[in-house]
Amino acid sequence: MKKILFLTTGGTIAYSESEEGLVPSLTSSELLGYLGTHQQEALVECEDLLHLDSSNVQPEEWILIARRIAKAIKDYDGIVVTHGTDTLAYTASALSFMLENLPVPVIMTGSQLPLEHPLSDGVDNIRCSFAAALQDGLKGVYVCFNRQLILGTRAVKVRTMNLNAFESVNVEPAAILNAKGMEFHEDLLIRSKKEFHLADTLCKKVFLLKLTPGLNPEIFDMLSYMGYKGIVIEAFGAGGMHFERRDLVSKLEEMAKQGISVVACSQCLYEHSDFTIYQTGQKVLQQGVIPAWDMTSEAALAKLMWALGKTTDREEVKKLFETNFVNEITLI
Repeated sequence: MKKILFLTTGGTIAYSESEEGLVPSLTSSELLGYLGTHQQEALVECEDLLHLDSSNVQPEEWILIARRIAKAIKDYDGIVVTHGTDTLAYTASALSFMLENLPVPVIMTGSQLPLEHPLSDGVDNIRCSFAAALQDGLKGVYVCFNRQLILGTRAVKVRTMNLNAFESVNVEPAAILNAKGMEFHEDLLIRSKKEFHLADTLCKKVFLLKLTPGLNPEIFDMLSYMGYKGIVIEAFGAGGMHFERRDLVSKLEEMAKQGISVVACSQCLYEHSDFTIYQTGQKVLQQGVIPAWDMTSEAALAKLMWALGKTTDREEVKKLFETNFVNEITLI
């Protein structure tokens, strides 16, 4: 019989009423109890790793979760992690890079309604997560939600209330659960055969900036003063940034000279950025800005933290972004 580790970190799925409102309090064993007689045919071991609202899950928690998973992979056939939905995409992206060449599936899930709620989506999400964790040959980090299995680096929370909270951005879901069972998109699955490695050094000094019309370039001076080593910019459209009156391009040149790595993606949720199309984009590329192509902002941020944890050399960071590790990017 296969063995599954069921790790809980808190989030809405574990919420219960308190004098101060909803708080994450249900244990992993209590969560598992809601599955009733429909538990998967596997030996499931429960562990309460954290009891946090996902707004409080930060890079320190990513490292904690990654280290626990790294210790567990030799003893389990799959790992299911419950997590609050608000920052789940960030955690899933970070784990996708930190847990290099995972030999087992790590399935992350949560819910829009607490498991104690009679209409909760949590029971179905956990059941589907266990089904995914038991799949032979499946490797890597995935988000399981609303009967979809999404690559950890492609999941984005796009709805606050609906039960279909997450979408797979710029690629199809890795699998769909329907009346036929679990139907996989085989070309999207992670196939690494290299040896597992835990890369648990992250650079926490990375900033995500959404570009707005009229943004003062001096904000980059502030980020430099605060010691930031990397910046992810959500640029306009396919890759536009203003350089008239408020010259962002010259400021980015200054950042490059200071050794700060700058990655640029698009504010548009779908399709890829292309900084070669317009004059503004080409000026940005000339300053050494790294294009993120069709990566999500969450994945770009996590990848830059991970990359800067490996090296502070801007050219080496650029090479890492020009490499597709876990189907996080479509290189053109």
